[in-house]
Amino acid sequence: MSLLFKTSAYLIIMLFSLACLFPFLLMISGSLTSNESIIRDGFHLIPKVFSLEGYKMIFTFPDQLLKAYGVTIFVTVVGTVTGLFLITMTGYVLQRKDFKYRNKFSFFIYFTTLFGGGLVPWYIMITKYFNLSDTYAVLILPGLMTPFLIILMKNFIKSAVPEELFESAKIDGAGDFKIYYSIVLKLSMPGVATVGLFLALTYWNDWFLSSLFINDTSMYQLQYYLYNTVNTMLFLSQMATGTGVTLAKEIPTESTKMAMALVVTGPIVFLYPFVQRYFVKGLTIGAVKG
Repeated sequence: MSLLFKTSAYLIIMLFSLACLFPFLLMISGSLTSNESIIRDGFHLIPKVFSLEGYKMIFTFPDQLLKAYGVTIFVTVVGTVTGLFLITMTGYVLQRKDFKYRNKFSFFIYFTTLFGGGLVPWYIMITKYFNLSDTYAVLILPGLMTPFLIILMKNFIKSAVPEELFESAKIDGAGDFKIYYSIVLKLSMPGVATVGLFLALTYWNDWFLSSLFINDTSMYQLQYYLYNTVNTMLFLSQMATGTGVTLAKEIPTESTKMAMALVVTGPIVFLYPFVQRYFVKGLTIGAVKG
């Protein structure tokens, strides 16, 4: 019975894994297929007509693409490191029973998950009062303190670090920063890796902030740069179709979309294996314990 159960469980997991992997394989195949073949025959796991025209279209202006990559990498690294520092310190403080105002601060943090001021007041605050338009700060600051991640980190520290350990460290003469750096961070690495992955994904996939606050094209994030590129391609293709104008070369809209998706997701996919062993443990403990 045990062998039958294990075999069935592994088979189900394999089927679910293949179902999750299937769209990614289609994306890779589509990026290597000619645009005419995709329009005529649809997507296939093996390209019917091999072509690199999608990648050639993306790298038509390599300097702009590399600049967008640089902006996104800078924002992701700085935002993730700074956000981890602030969120772990906040989680550490909020779970300390000797912090008098921890319930009040927790309420303010939880309250923001239920109610918000709205997009227009937030936009006015960022542009008029803080004057952060066309700065890297506007791409980093809004994502630093996410209420969900603070709650996740607080619960994980509460579960992973016993209260007696804090008391013992204080008796030995350790201050709060010493306890935070030497004890909390070292015992909370699964939670730190989980929060760090969430932060990195948020910054890497962000395009909305660039669309609202960035007018300088050299400061576009990768996602927004590729979003504009796709929109320009679709506009030219539709204009040519509507007016009957024949373009010198047909724009490979479909294969370029797949190539762009691969260019965007590739680096962040390679990051996941390095934190995967911490990710599941950190997410489950931080979400369930309380």
